[in-house]
Amino acid sequence: MSARSRLTDVQVAAVARYHFGLSPTVPELPQSGDWEDAQGVLVGRPGERGPTVVEIPRWQSPGTVAQRLAERGWAVPTAWVGRPPTDVAELPAQVLALLPVAGAPADTATISTTAAAWARVRATGRAVEIVPVPVTAAQPEVGWAELAEAYGATLLGSRVDPEPARTGGGVLFFTGLSGAGKSTIAARVVELLLEAGRSVTLLDGDEVRHHLSAGLGFSQADRDTNVRRIGWVAAQIAKHGGIAVCAPIAPYAAVRADVRHEVEAQAGRGGFVLVHVATPLAECEARDRKGLYAKARAGEIPAFTGISDPYEAPTDAEVTIDTTGKDVDACARLVLDAVLAGPLQAPAPSP
Repeated sequence: MSARSRLTDVQVAAVARYHFGLSPTVPELPQSGDWEDAQGVLVGRPGERGPTVVEIPRWQSPGTVAQRLAERGWAVPTAWVGRPPTDVAELPAQVLALLPVAGAPADTATISTTAAAWARVRATGRAVEIVPVPVTAAQPEVGWAELAEAYGATLLGSRVDPEPARTGGGVLFFTGLSGAGKSTIAARVVELLLEAGRSVTLLDGDEVRHHLSAGLGFSQADRDTNVRRIGWVAAQIAKHGGIAVCAPIAPYAAVRADVRHEVEAQAGRGGFVLVHVATPLAECEARDRKGLYAKARAGEIPAFTGISDPYEAPTDAEVTIDTTGKDVDACARLVLDAVLAGPLQAPAPSP
């Protein structure tokens, strides 16, 4: 068996577009070995004139869709791209709903929320065929009329939001020095969210280290891996409408930015809220019950954030709090006041 290169969702979508004739652009792919998707399914292999496709499990070819509709008696299918119109009265009795979701995972909220909107159209008695298509919503590689024609339909209209769908979930990501008060405030925020009836999960730093990141040390690479793992789990929670609260030190700006991108790709823009607990180093040292700062200054703990390892203070935090002399409950309510009226406010359901 020859070696395989794993393709990203974006690359698999590009292969599908090229194979289906939706784009003349030959995708840029690894030139050695065969190609598989994220699930390990053999997608194709390099050929002299572009990729030779073996199988693309996620995407339905235009020909397959057109044949299926013909077999159902849809003589001249009408297509609508994206979410249904606000006034569904303009839709015919039969409609092909094409969802441009290239690059998004199969369980993305964009698909689930749009499919739910089309399910409400079905409830009006209309026949609806929903087909995700390997085209990018924000910068489509083919015009909507040409897309509909490729699937054997005529275009009636479109309603495409280039931004990922808002799920109503989100991530409260606390960052700051050891002893700043992150975990204490985060725990109180969780209590207040539960009292408000929200679905919330606390990703405790020690628990994550024990269960999810066992074996990792405290080098920069290992710290980055730990924070990215926390971010990935938090994004999955937010994608399904829950709120994840996490409070790692997360000292490096680039990794925090990666987590923000992951969360917003899953939960929609505004779904990530960075809370900088900006308690000064001197105050953190004064609170140090475990004597960690003293050990770090004595050289007993290498690469300790704030002493022998840098902490890159955020410039993009939605909330910044210095806990010096402040009550925990007051700090927690300050965070909630900032986010529940904005970023984590549950969106109204799409029509």
